[in-house]
Amino acid sequence: MTRGHRGIMVFVALVAIAAAGGRHAAAQSPSVAGDWQFAQDIHGNTLYRRLSIIINESTVSGTIGSESISGTVTGNKIHFTTRSEQASNEFDATLTNDVLSGSVVRTGRDDPKPDRYTWTARRLPAPRSGPAVRHEFVPKTFHRVFSASVEPVLRIWPGDSVHTTTVDAGGTDEKDVVRVLGGNPQTGPFFVETAMPGDVLAVTLNRLRLNRDWAISDDALMARAMDSGLAVKMKDVGKSVRWKLDRDRGVASPDVTGGKLQSFTIPLRPMLGCIALAPGFAQAPMPTGDSGPFGGNMDFNEIVEGTTVFLPVAQPGALLFVGDGHAAQGDGELNGNALETSMEVEFTVNLVRSKPLASPRVESPTHLMTIGLGGTLEDAMRRATSGMTQWLEQDYSLSPSEIAMVLGSSVEYTIGEVADRNVGVGAKLRKERLAPLKR
Repeated sequence: MTRGHRGIMVFVALVAIAAAGGRHAAAQSPSVAGDWQFAQDIHGNTLYRRLSIIINESTVSGTIGSESISGTVTGNKIHFTTRSEQASNEFDATLTNDVLSGSVVRTGRDDPKPDRYTWTARRLPAPRSGPAVRHEFVPKTFHRVFSASVEPVLRIWPGDSVHTTTVDAGGTDEKDVVRVLGGNPQTGPFFVETAMPGDVLAVTLNRLRLNRDWAISDDALMARAMDSGLAVKMKDVGKSVRWKLDRDRGVASPDVTGGKLQSFTIPLRPMLGCIALAPGFAQAPMPTGDSGPFGGNMDFNEIVEGTTVFLPVAQPGALLFVGDGHAAQGDGELNGNALETSMEVEFTVNLVRSKPLASPRVESPTHLMTIGLGGTLEDAMRRATSGMTQWLEQDYSLSPSEIAMVLGSSVEYTIGEVADRNVGVGAKLRKERLAPLKR
């Protein structure tokens, strides 16, 4: 073999080795396919969404939030778009150390000038292998706001359960120790892995039990429930009332001496006044006496042991708060305070992926219920009705005409709350009425 031939052979071998190395490197380089936690900075506020990327050779498809995406990928660079009647968005990013970072240009239908924002995305964790876990959590601090800025106290996975306790609305625990200022202080928040905005968190109350023998209420009535004549009669009331809780007999009675109520008793029905997730994009922290689409201080007396509460996720991890235990409460929480007490709580969390929710939902063994919250009873009733309509559309595929017939013949309404800024109305449907319909 001549020197020239040997040189050619060496060159070919080197090219082959380089090509093989390139193929190996390409095979080993991370793909942009998968589920990501997308974070877009908008004037100092972070908008989170789930970004799901599907790669077919060099073609990109998938979703960001509820919008479809389409585009291309070249090496570690990706480009995709979303389009709607209101705007188009052009996304570009580079994958570095398994983090996507780039920019998005938004062009509104009527905007003269496009807006540019930066974004990053990190991979969501893969589903956990192994069985669900039951966590024992002893709270050391309690919080008086619903906020994504509150550090999570525990990270859990869908399917996990948590056994814990709450203080009463005044901040007092089961040992009669004041742990925190009043105003419905909360246990939590609990970070639920893989939960992202657009999902629904399902919180099942496995156990809801009293852990002390007394509660506090008032002897007043809320102004929303009184006409002028009744308000005059009630002008001298408004003191705190202590109740005895007989857990063995399952009854509560006013702790009074003399008067007509010495033998008055009511059945115990422990409930949680507050179940909430952190509010959404660009919302200020909400005081724990408030409520909204995220849940909060709903004071709906159907949230008892054995029910499941469904809330829309607005922040990564959902950030679940629980608190404001009541030994019992009449419809509306007319006294301003129900029988406020501390509570032993055990709940299980699960996720429903990418399901829009117009209002909080509650499911019991016997009923489907939606909670409407608003400034007036009319507003709250409208929202409760809209929420139930959405549920019947999603789960039963009913037409507007069919929904009207079901609601007109079968809906029940409960005044859940009149004591706070938002009033609440519950719309209820008996499951036995819906049993003939395919869910």
